[in-house]
This record gives sequence, structure tokens and C-alpha cells, in this order.
Amino acid sequence: MSNTPSPTDKEVVRAPHAPLTEYYEDEAARPGFLRDIFDKTASDYDRVERLLCFGSGSWYRRQALIRAGLKPGMRILDVAVGTGLVAREAVVVTGDAALVTGIDPSVGMMNQANLPGVKLIEGRAESLPFPDASVDFLSMGYALRHMSDLSAVFTEFRRVLKPGGRLCILEITRPEGRVRNIGLKFYMRKIVPLLARCIGASPETALLWRYYWDTIENCVPYETVMAALEAAGFEQVDRFVEIKALGIFSEYQALRP
Repeated sequence: MSNTPSPTDKEVVRAPHAPLTEYYEDEAARPGFLRDIFDKTASDYDRVERLLCFGSGSWYRRQALIRAGLKPGMRILDVAVGTGLVAREAVVVTGDAALVTGIDPSVGMMNQANLPGVKLIEGRAESLPFPDASVDFLSMGYALRHMSDLSAVFTEFRRVLKPGGRLCILEITRPEGRVRNIGLKFYMRKIVPLLARCIGASPETALLWRYYWDTIENCVPYETVMAALEAAGFEQVDRFVEIKALGIFSEYQALRP
């Protein structure tokens, strides 16, 4: 018999961080702010993302999917697909673009994705427009901090995964140690926005990357994320940290029993 706690056995986790009122008024305004800023910065996103990847890039994303259990022939849903950075590697691993579906609330971001054969759908993680037990694998890349309700999101993830389905959530977490934390904060809040302006990116792009750091700094700790996954009914919940990249890239892995 499984020892995984039921959702009532653990504290319910809602938003991954408190409202950041420098950017939007309250929690109800967060989805609209995010959709708007991602739509406005979509054409710059991939160029600026390369400034932040610390050498991780496509190779890292592909290896993370493989570590989490993605295999050829699996049907995968990529949540918060954005410009397709994770979905593109999923196509390589599964061997068939028709097996990959992406969903995102930002049409502007999806319009920048070059993913022939991949189905792209407008929608939110909190209410996935897919049948129960319909995918073998579910991924989400660097969007956990943008969710409005982690408990609702993880419950939806469990619902659409088939029994035995695998989950992979990629996220940036604050590095351990005061010096590294200060260094990353300075890089993301000051250097990346400056570099974005140097390459001709929009003012909204500079704002987005400052916002990125603030969400990282204020996000719930990884232990809370893992507890929320267990509370949603996932088993074999684990976290892998890529230490070659300053220890800031976390991979949350889990099994739908």
C-alpha cells in the first residue's frame, strides 16, 4: 500500500510567493500582468534567455527530461511551453513531434515557437483542457514561480497523467550561500537587463528579467514544492540539482501512481 499522503494530510500550498506589488496590484492581477509582459517580450525572449542559461541550454533541458524518465514513443504535455525551449528537446527524445503538445496562456510566446508538428494550445496550468489519464509524461520549464495555485496545478498534473506517468518540473532556485545569492541577484536584476538593452530588447524585457529575480528570491523553498507534490498524490518525489550551473537549476521529478 502506498504511503503517499493524501491532499488533506499536508498543508495546502497556494501561490508560490506573495504578490509582488511593484509589478501588479494583487494576486488577482498577476495572471493578466504575466500574460501581457510575456506577449510584449516574446520576440526578445530566446535571445535574452541565452544570456542566463550559464551553459545549460538545450543539452541540459534534454538531459533533464531523460533523467526524469522521458523515453521514445511517450506522449508528453509541456505546460507553459513558451517559445518551445523544452518542447523542442522533447521532440528529440520522443522521436515524433506529433507526440508533443504545448500549452501556454501567452499566444505571443507560442507565436515565436518554431515547432513543426507540435500542437500548441492556449490555456493555463490551473485548468488543463485535457482528458484524465491522457499523457505519459508532463513537463514544465521555469514557470512554477508564475503559477497562481500550486495545489491546483499539481492536482491537474496528476489528473492528466496516466498511472505510472512521469513528471519533470524545471526551475531556478536561489543558490545556497550569501555570496552566490548576492552575485546572482546582481546579475539578474542589473546585468541581464543592461545586456537586454544593449541587444536592442524592449524596456518590457528588462522589466521581465528584474521580475524574474524577484520571483526567485520570494518563491517558497524546494521542500515546500516537494511537499505540495506529495500532497497532490505523487510518489517518488525527488529533486536533482545541477551543481555545474551554480546549483541554481532544480529538477523536480515525480511519479503518478
